[in-house]
Amino acid sequence: MSILRRRLGWTLVAASLLLHLFTVYTFARQPDRFAAFTVVPIWLWGGAGLALSSGAFYFLRGAPPLIMTGIWAITLLVGADEARVLTHGGNAAPRPGQPEKHRGQAVIRVVTLNCALFNYGAHGAALPTELAAWQPDIVLLQDAWPYQVRQFADALYGGHGDYRVHLTNGIVSRWKIQREIPKSGQDRSQQVRILLPGGAEIEVVNVHLASAATDLRLWRRAAWGEHRVNRLDRQQELAHICQVLAQTTPFPEHPTLFGGDFNAPATDIVHRQLAPDFVDSFAAAGTGWGNTYQRRFPILRIDHLYATRHFVPVRSRAITTRHSDHRMVVTDFLAAPLDGR
Repeated sequence: MSILRRRLGWTLVAASLLLHLFTVYTFARQPDRFAAFTVVPIWLWGGAGLALSSGAFYFLRGAPPLIMTGIWAITLLVGADEARVLTHGGNAAPRPGQPEKHRGQAVIRVVTLNCALFNYGAHGAALPTELAAWQPDIVLLQDAWPYQVRQFADALYGGHGDYRVHLTNGIVSRWKIQREIPKSGQDRSQQVRILLPGGAEIEVVNVHLASAATDLRLWRRAAWGEHRVNRLDRQQELAHICQVLAQTTPFPEHPTLFGGDFNAPATDIVHRQLAPDFVDSFAAAGTGWGNTYQRRFPILRIDHLYATRHFVPVRSRAITTRHSDHRMVVTDFLAAPLDGR
């Protein structure tokens, strides 16, 4: 083996190792200054690392490239959000129609959907009708005008449901909405209290956090700064929403559903604010490819449904829609206070 081939091989091994160390550090610690690096899935960087180690094997036959390849494979299995569903092999997926009971108990079906302002060929009630096939009990809508939220309510419940609108967010419910926490300014979040059939009350929060930074020209310093500021905006926005929730309800003792469009992938640090009190329904019970954006080639899971310990997610799935650039998340929850639909 020539000295040049060996040097090339070891250079590629070293590059793969450095990329691995940097990737593990940034995804584990989530420093804001490196938000531009973690805005894409870890498996994209893993693909680059595997390409480097594979190239090293071409020049440097032997153990080092193979070891590096194995390290990357383990890292992706442990660190990739998409790999979590591998442990849910026995889970059933939600199906269209009336939600099936789980072990003899009725469930609450909740859906979150960014409607993209009906800009994807959804005329009239096309998108609401598409959603109606799933017979949800509660729907969290983002990027929908008030009259469109009413279309959803009419299509789903024939005038017998309830709904609330704030800016371009909407909550639609099969059951009576008891109260709504007033919002001001450009805060697109909503918070309502819903009365369930058995008399129990649950809090429902619908969020649409600040739109994500999209500049991936990582060779530009300005792109790193833009992603850093953008992430901080979302963290502050979510912190304020959680503060209002704590001030207006006996949280976390009160049953609460919390979801919407976070504009941040599941691995982003913003979700850690909810981790102490909420369960990520898809991470707990999801099946299939859970990423929700962009619908034709979904590489990011930015639409989420969370719940407090009062609810147990039993089925969860991301469903492609024909009339939005997001996929919708459908989750069936068990809840101890419920005695029927």
